[in-house]
Amino acid sequence: MGEGILVIGAGELGLAMLDALSKHPLRKDTKINVLLRQATIDSSASEKKAMIEDIKSLGAGLEAGDIATASVQKLASIFSTYNTVVVCSGMALPSGTQVKLCQAALEAQVPRYFPWQFGMDYDIIGQGSSQDLFDEQLEVRKLLRGQQAVDWTIVSTGLFMSFLFLSAFGVVDLDKKVVRALGSWDNRITLTTPVDIGRVTADVILNPRDIGHQVVYVSGDTVSYSEVADLVDSHFKTNFTRELWGLDVLKKQMEEDPNTMVKYRDTFAQGKGVAWSMEQTVNHQRGIQTTSVKAYMKQVYGQKEVL
Repeated sequence: MGEGILVIGAGELGLAMLDALSKHPLRKDTKINVLLRQATIDSSASEKKAMIEDIKSLGAGLEAGDIATASVQKLASIFSTYNTVVVCSGMALPSGTQVKLCQAALEAQVPRYFPWQFGMDYDIIGQGSSQDLFDEQLEVRKLLRGQQAVDWTIVSTGLFMSFLFLSAFGVVDLDKKVVRALGSWDNRITLTTPVDIGRVTADVILNPRDIGHQVVYVSGDTVSYSEVADLVDSHFKTNFTRELWGLDVLKKQMEEDPNTMVKYRDTFAQGKGVAWSMEQTVNHQRGIQTTSVKAYMKQVYGQKEVL
């Protein structure tokens, strides 16, 4: 049996996960490594070198591997030396990569596996949604549920909170001073910062209690689009224009240009599997404080007004 924890990826979520694991009071002498491409480890680019130094400063080591190109067998040979594998890399990877990672974890019989599912409740959204990326997530769940040898935990987190303020997503457009509702002003959405996702997941990893072979939930905040508009108006001390992108509007957007952002919008507009109450979250049950939308805006945007 392997030992220690392997974190796959060192993007925003990977670094947050690594930081939370390394500083957790129950870490003790648990080995933590990060899987990165050899080219990243060897890079002379200042940004990459700084990232490697940050990783090492947290007492973590490096493991070389390319999840996009490596075979199931190659990944399994890497995974087999660890007790826990946490996938924190999911954006912009080739289709099928998450299924391959899951197959590798099962072949290696990793004692505990945390797949890249830090998002929606895909079971409720179901197969064949507008966002076809979600179908692969359902395939991963099917593989995990079809076996007992590998313990697994799926951490549903809702949308990364920063995504809400991404103008390309379309909900809060600070430049245009517009807040838009997807589907309905009453539709709700769960939002969590990567830092909070890292903190709560690290606690589940190092202090599992009775969590295993299941989906758990995390939330920084769960709000309606109407509440988002009120919070934005209040923070920036100005009235943003409010626009409703109903299902008919989003259907037209899908027909004209079904890009990734439009697919996300249409999925959220359906109002299924994208929000849950704070009471059912691990952070609430364990008394872990998380960042609300109001607190996030104060952290990121201070008290400045929109120009």
